[in-house]
Amino acid sequence: MAEPRDNEFLDDIDDAEAEAYAEEMEEIDDEALELDQLRAERDLLKDRFMRALADAENARKRSDKDRREAENYGGSKLARDMLPVYDNMKRALEAVTDEQRTISGPLLEGIELTMRELLNVFKKHGIEVIAPEVGDKFDPQQHQAMFEAPVPGTVAGEIIQVATEGFMLHDRLLRPAQVGVSSMPAS
Repeated sequence: MAEPRDNEFLDDIDDAEAEAYAEEMEEIDDEALELDQLRAERDLLKDRFMRALADAENARKRSDKDRREAENYGGSKLARDMLPVYDNMKRALEAVTDEQRTISGPLLEGIELTMRELLNVFKKHGIEVIAPEVGDKFDPQQHQAMFEAPVPGTVAGEIIQVATEGFMLHDRLLRPAQVGVSSMPAS
């Protein structure tokens, strides 16, 4: 009868090992499941972090662009308001006769110096004069056609008169040059 006891004992050992193995496998499965959950959480947090980093970089670039635009174009309203001052001074200087120049030379010289200083300030702030001349081709990006007229000896789309000069603020049109354009049909 010794043998059956040994078999029972071996069966008990096999059952105990099987239970221990099952418990160990259950622990491994729980650990693997927990590890998978931690990896998923890590990946989610990494994704959120990368998106937040990208958003911060985009916000930095946007604010840099906004700052540059404010720096370059923030004074455009004031610049636009100064253009009539330029126009009036230019008309005043163009209307001066030789007789007036001899009588009021120092006064006119002061006005000319003021005009030069105004142009220097414009240049310093990125304001450039658009000065088309008679015979130039009309450019709708820089010119505003005030009228069209058929003028012999000209080609359609050619500037025939300049009413006022235009201005650019850096790369933006501040005011188009106002011009008359030929509408002479092609012969």
